Amino acid sequence: MRAARTPRRAVHGVLLLDKPIGLSSQDALTRAKRLYRAEKAGHTGTLDPLATGLLPLCFGAATKFSQIGLEADKRYLATLTLGITTTTGDREGEVLQRSEVRVTRAEMAAACVRFTGQIDQVPPMHSALKRDGKPLYAYARAGIEVEREPRRVTIHQIDIVNAHHPHADGAAQDVWTIDVRCSKGTYIRTLAEDIGKALGCGAHLSALRRTGSGPLTLVSAQTLESLGAMTEAARDELLLPADSLIADWPVVRLDDEGAGRFLSGVRRRLQLPDSPRVRVYGPQARAFLGSGHIAGGELISTRLLSPLEVQGLLDTSLVAADGDRSPRQPVLAGPGI
Repeated sequence: MRAARTPRRAVHGVLLLDKPIGLSSQDALTRAKRLYRAEKAGHTGTLDPLATGLLPLCFGAATKFSQIGLEADKRYLATLTLGITTTTGDREGEVLQRSEVRVTRAEMAAACVRFTGQIDQVPPMHSALKRDGKPLYAYARAGIEVEREPRRVTIHQIDIVNAHHPHADGAAQDVWTIDVRCSKGTYIRTLAEDIGKALGCGAHLSALRRTGSGPLTLVSAQTLESLGAMTEAARDELLLPADSLIADWPVVRLDDEGAGRFLSGVRRRLQLPDSPRVRVYGPQARAFLGSGHIAGGELISTRLLSPLEVQGLLDTSLVAADGDRSPRQPVLAGPGI
């Protein structure tokens, strides 16, 4: 006899998950979606199985803004092992070469400065980037090297966190942890290898932890184990509002008539300056309607929630005035708008 399917429910919000090592982003999403019994869920960009840390997961209405998370700047704690290069650029690969390490903190700092700002990176063969419909790692596993075009990325800042030698006191410092703030699409494995080349000893990425994505941080992230030990009500309390991924955008608030017209996709003229991106609300405190932009004095919708989704947000404790946990931004709308 076939077991009864677990009933799904409408869940809206953003979960900050601390992804464990060895689990793909899709597997982590599947497990979290099952715990929440959510009808609809998505993530904001993959995190390699070997990486841990912040993986924002979107449920319900929040999934319409998951692309914003993908486009956001990222922050990582990256551990580099100097003197050893591998076939994959990380600890999973076979060792290609071992070199003696004689690197000072000043030399490491100088190497990090070289890779700060706009740089060109050649995507690694062991990556999910596709060529002719096939991911590069599939070619790599077959022993095929394909030509890759360099990609322009931005490294906003690199700070040295610590350095040590894991084997003996007094030996050369060959394991370094750096704090990297970068644009989307940055390959930290490639950055580790490039820093190693610049130092003349080679390097590979031995650990990676994502600590930030756009305005979101790892501070209040939960593990799958901790979520599994909670009641459903306790898990629901952890969800950030559906607009958390755009919480740093300016706010436009509309009256009932304006809200209805906006949800219908009708443009509305406002006495407001042009803005490339705004988040839009109805008259209720947490009546999130969607995103848009202001051009030529007109509010134009970009992504809209459905009326059912708006009502779903209003029906949860997360959208009650005393449960509002989203960052505050100046409201652009003036009287009568």
